[in-house]
Amino acid sequence: MTKDFIQSLILLILVTDPFGNIPIFVSALSHVAPERRWRVVVRECLIAFVLLFLFMFFGKHFLEALHLSEVSLRIGGGVILFLIALRMVFPQEGGVFGGGGAATEPFIVPLAIPALAGPSSLATVLLFSSDSRMDTMIHVAALVAVAIVWLIVLLSAERMQRVLGEQTMTAVERLMGLILTAMAVEMLLAGIRDYLKTLT
Repeated sequence: MTKDFIQSLILLILVTDPFGNIPIFVSALSHVAPERRWRVVVRECLIAFVLLFLFMFFGKHFLEALHLSEVSLRIGGGVILFLIALRMVFPQEGGVFGGGGAATEPFIVPLAIPALAGPSSLATVLLFSSDSRMDTMIHVAALVAVAIVWLIVLLSAERMQRVLGEQTMTAVERLMGLILTAMAVEMLLAGIRDYLKTLT
């Protein structure tokens, strides 16, 4: 149980990438009054959490409505994770999502979506859909824990960026991208294995 929780938590941290999103949040909040910034961070984290929570519980119905199998979602999710991981390992202008700062207070886009609740994290929580009550509790606990990590990291984003420096933040993002690459390949291989089983 503890192992499953830790694995789920690490996966969610990697796919939502709060450390890699620090530059995006700092840039997007640069035009927001300092006294309002913490409110915006909390609001955006809450929106992302609610969206991921809903996808976790209604993911299976969503798949059925679109006539998609869990195998196709696992393979598709692995491909998306791999592409995002490559952008983390080899940074490009604008960051992982190619977004930039806004002249007004950000709302939902780009902080809640796609910075936190992007395609890869939505695909991941859809895979968390389970009929087992124990698995559901573990995944919900992991989602709550990762939301707390978001708040801790992003509320101190400006301070962390000043203390650690841009080069250190880039190194951390590349390391997380490397780990995420391995997890993406594992997810992709698992999907292919499941697909091959349906052919036999």
